[in-house]
Amino acid sequence: MSFFEKLFGKRQPALPDIPFGRYTDAFKSDDQVAAWNRSIELFDKGEHLEAYGEFFTYLRDDSLDNVRWKQEGDALNFDIQQGSQRITGIASPEKVLAESKVARADDLNVGFLRRLMEYNYSLRFCRFALSPDNILTLRFDTPGVDASPLKLLHALRELAIHADKQDDLLIDEFSTLHPVDNLPGAEIPETEKAVKYEYLCEQIKSALALMDKADPDPNKFPGGYAYLLLALALRLDYLLRPEGFVMDVLEKIYGIYFTKDERTNQLKIIALRKEFQKVLDRPKEQVLRELYRTRSTFGVNPPANHERVMALIDGELPNMDWHLSQNHLELALAIPQYIVGNALFQNVPPRPDRDLFHLFFQITETKFFHDLGFPTYTTPDGLPDKRPIQQAIRTIVENNRSEYPRLRLDSNQLDFSSMPLFAKSFLEMVRNLTLN
Repeated sequence: MSFFEKLFGKRQPALPDIPFGRYTDAFKSDDQVAAWNRSIELFDKGEHLEAYGEFFTYLRDDSLDNVRWKQEGDALNFDIQQGSQRITGIASPEKVLAESKVARADDLNVGFLRRLMEYNYSLRFCRFALSPDNILTLRFDTPGVDASPLKLLHALRELAIHADKQDDLLIDEFSTLHPVDNLPGAEIPETEKAVKYEYLCEQIKSALALMDKADPDPNKFPGGYAYLLLALALRLDYLLRPEGFVMDVLEKIYGIYFTKDERTNQLKIIALRKEFQKVLDRPKEQVLRELYRTRSTFGVNPPANHERVMALIDGELPNMDWHLSQNHLELALAIPQYIVGNALFQNVPPRPDRDLFHLFFQITETKFFHDLGFPTYTTPDGLPDKRPIQQAIRTIVENNRSEYPRLRLDSNQLDFSSMPLFAKSFLEMVRNLTLN
C-alpha cells in the first residue's frame, strides 16, 4: 500500500501516481545497509570484485530498477541511472572507470570549452573530457587499490548529479551541443502537465501582482516579499519537480538571495523577480518538455534530524507576527510556506516531518491537489477542514509508529480559524513533536 493510500484510507478511490519532491536516497532498507557493511568488510579483505557487487546492491532501489551490473571475467560492468543520464563503467581489482555522455558537439566552441575547464576546478573526483568524435563526457577513474566503497559512493554521486544537471543546461545555452545517449524521461499525462503549467504561471503572476500592489511598499518592507518569492520558488520545486531550465532558475533564485554580496534586500528582490519573469517568458512547449518522470540513484540533499527542523521553525516563524498584526495575510502565510519548502529543499527531514510537510502543502495548496485528483482538506469557504486534517495527522503518526515507537504529536493546538493562523499552529505542532 502506498503512502497516499495509507494517508487517505483504503476506501478512497485510486489516487494519482504522482511523485512530489526531489528523489532522495536517504532512506535505505536494512538489507541495503547490510550490503554496505559487507562491501566495506570485503574490500578491506582484498576481495574487491565481491565488494563491488555488494556496493551496487546497496545503491540499487528495486522499485526503480535504477542500478544494474553483470560480472564478465574479473570485472563488473555496471549501469546507473540518474535522471536523464546513464552512467556506465567497469569495476575490476585493477581499476574502476565510470563515465556519462553529456552532449555531442558540432564544433569546439570556445564558450562551452572554457565553461567546462572552469567547472572542472569545482569537481573533486570527476572531470569533463572530450572524446575524439567530439562527445563531451564526465569521467571518473581510480586504481583498484584506492576504490573503496566510500570513495566510489562520493565519486559516483558527484558524477551522476553533475552530469544530470549539466546536460540540459549546456544544450539549452549552446546551439552547437546536442543530446547523446540520454535516457528518455517517462511521459506524464497531458492533463497533469496542463495542471502543473497553469499552476506555475498563476502562482508567479499572483506573486508579482502582490508586489505591484505594494501594500506594504516593497522598498520599505522588503522582508515579507523576500519570503514570498523564496517560498514560491521552493514550493514550485517540490510540487512540480521540473527539470532543465525551470529547475535551474528555481535553484538560482535561492542562490541569488543567500549569496553574500553588496546588494541590498531591495535589489535582490528585483533580481528574483527578473528570474521568475524568465520562466513566464519561456515558450510553453519548452516548459512542458521539462515536465517528465525520471529514475535516479543519488539524492542531492543530505539527511537532517528533527532538531534541524526545530531550529528552522524557531528562527523563522516569529517573523509572521508583524504581518499578521498588519493584516498582510498573504505575506504572513508565505513565511510558514518558506519554512516547509526550505526544509524539503535543503535537507531530507525524518519521515514524520516529511509526511507532515507534504500534508501542509495539500492543505495550503488545495486547488492544485484537487485539480490533480487528490482529496482536499478545506471547507467550501477555503478554511482548513478540522476533521479530515486531524484524521490525516493520526494516520501519519500510525504509519511511522514502527520506526518511531515513541512518536507523539498534539494536534489539539491547531487553529482552524484562518489559513495563516492554521499554518502557524501547524508548524508549532511539528516543532514540538516527539520522535524518540
